[in-house]
Amino acid sequence: MAKDTTGRLHVTVKSGGKRKLSSKLWLERQLNDPYVAQAKRDGYRSRAAYKLIEIDDKHHFLKHGITVVDLGAAPGGWSQIAAKRVNAVNGNGKVVAIDLLEMPEIAGVTFAQLDFLAGDAPAKLLELMGGRADVVLSDMAANTTGHRKTDQLRIIGLVETAAAFAADVLNPGGTFVAKVFQSGAEAELLAQLKRDFSSVRHVKPASSRQDSSERYVLAMGFRGQNSGSG
Repeated sequence: MAKDTTGRLHVTVKSGGKRKLSSKLWLERQLNDPYVAQAKRDGYRSRAAYKLIEIDDKHHFLKHGITVVDLGAAPGGWSQIAAKRVNAVNGNGKVVAIDLLEMPEIAGVTFAQLDFLAGDAPAKLLELMGGRADVVLSDMAANTTGHRKTDQLRIIGLVETAAAFAADVLNPGGTFVAKVFQSGAEAELLAQLKRDFSSVRHVKPASSRQDSSERYVLAMGFRGQNSGSG
């Protein structure tokens, strides 16, 4: 165990037995990540909670009493923050979350284990929402194949589907936040978002790992259903 440049102890994981180098590096990164440690201390499900905290602290779209949809919610870091900030725990606001994986219960969050890409998912989500949404969050990431072009197409496909869903369900003035990678949202999607929303930008929270190509597209001020979608 050695100290890094900040004076924190740096944990080194021994590689041995069946542990692959990739899993060794992932485990080492987790053990030495200050946000992972902070999430445990603060009682958050994942370090991702801090990404949403940072984005909302700057842009203020999670307001008391609104309805939020969290796509790809597990393990629940974003849902926890959303529920707290819209006051869903007291029944004032509402948070509806879905994921392919199971997610343990979170106070103030209605969860359904659903594949967002399944044909009946949007209708089921609308039923859970009981009306329109004010914010659609998507921290979804496609399973990677290791083939860069294929992975990029999968990521784009997920973001495009999430954006189309947002355009169908958002109230005027609503917000859409989605994870994108590398250069950000593709030109065609970006053009569509700019037609649908009054403000579109890319953001990279400080809590996103600096060596990661992860970024988020933040679209605010939804113009309404007749804004040129479709």
